[in-house]
Amino acid sequence: MIDVRPFDTLGAANHGWLDARHHFSFADYYEPGRMNWGNIRVWNDDAIAPKSGFPPHPHSDMEIITYVREGAITHKDSLGNTGRTEAGDVQVMSAGSGITHAEYNLEDETTRLFQIWIMPSQRGGDPSWGARPFPKGDRSGRFVTLASGFAEDGEALPIRTEARVLGATLRKGETTEYPLGADRHAYLVPASGRIEINGAIANARDGVAISDTESLTVTALEDAELVMVDAA
Repeated sequence: MIDVRPFDTLGAANHGWLDARHHFSFADYYEPGRMNWGNIRVWNDDAIAPKSGFPPHPHSDMEIITYVREGAITHKDSLGNTGRTEAGDVQVMSAGSGITHAEYNLEDETTRLFQIWIMPSQRGGDPSWGARPFPKGDRSGRFVTLASGFAEDGEALPIRTEARVLGATLRKGETTEYPLGADRHAYLVPASGRIEINGAIANARDGVAISDTESLTVTALEDAELVMVDAA
């Protein structure tokens, strides 16, 4: 099954400093058919104005992955962690038993990012945070695992759930494949570019919900940057 969810059908909320689109029900956007996809609970497409951001607020029992598309985000949390994550790079926060954090755009330009929440395999545990760069050249023509709950993905940022967050960059005309498995749920968003996936067409920032298929074949109809979650 492949369900393409066009960008203009997503939930929307513009707070001035934050212009957000919601792939799943979130805050004041409620759509019963879009509560989650497998263990994926939230996928927000956020544009954060310069010198603004999310003030300190708490989370628990959620794996929160931030993929920065443009600009940078600066993180601070109640564990004493601080860090600046730039475009193309990823940060992961395992909220565990509870953590308070703030995310600010301290730059002079708008920061655009995907914020992804995945439900953990178990509740509780010590909270944690981490970030690392993922050069786009390293994922040219193929999917690379950025964050993972599987031990075999040792170079990826760790998350506490049976899921992988993957990224790829494809030139126009390039094709890549990914072995999904019929018991898995995938959600793919082109950060940029137009693609064909198992015969379906998706434009930039559309959501593509996939299940009941053993493998994916993705062809770039334009130069494309892809982010995908493979979840239980």
